[in-house]
Amino acid sequence: MYNEATVVGEVVSGLLPVFPNVVCIDDGSTDGSQEAARAAGAVVVQHPINLGQGAALQTGVEYALQDPELGCIVTFDADGQHRVEDAHAMSQRVLSGEADIVLGSRFLDGRTQLSAAKRVVLRTAALQSRLSTGLPLTDAHNGLRAFNPYVAKNLNLTQNRMAHASEIVNKLAKLGPTWVEHPVEIIYTDYSRAKGQSLLNSVNIVAELFLGKN
Repeated sequence: MYNEATVVGEVVSGLLPVFPNVVCIDDGSTDGSQEAARAAGAVVVQHPINLGQGAALQTGVEYALQDPELGCIVTFDADGQHRVEDAHAMSQRVLSGEADIVLGSRFLDGRTQLSAAKRVVLRTAALQSRLSTGLPLTDAHNGLRAFNPYVAKNLNLTQNRMAHASEIVNKLAKLGPTWVEHPVEIIYTDYSRAKGQSLLNSVNIVAELFLGKN
């Protein structure tokens, strides 16, 4: 989370009845997000400065791997865009042994409402991902994922910022775990749109990956 004090408490409260172990990686927030998350019942691990979403995910994975009874990690955005029901269904598919990793896709059903421009960008990103990795994903930049310790131990993200999503797909292509996509709904609110990526940022992600920058 990064400066999500107005919503993170509600997100944590919604998760806890289903996921008793909620960990928020605070990426240098300055608005009291840490206190809001703790008050709602989450464990908070803090970065001293803002490092980016990729770095936060890697910190969270490393923290979770310290638990010898770890069965599944779910990555869940702090801004309220994801549905707990989707996350739970995905985690069950991992815990049942169906797949090593379950990737959320907003294109497998009609629940997610997207602007035409956003749809084009995401479809283009998925096509680029398929051409570069061979993985036939329908949604290559969805933050809702569930995966087992085998995948977690082999992620080792180096892209600190938003290009980590493409890096994850590239690593999966090399690692070769069993995977499936799962239909999810992304809930776009005025708040999440204000916090989300612009189209220019999407272009920057692709450029960063092609140039090999970390």
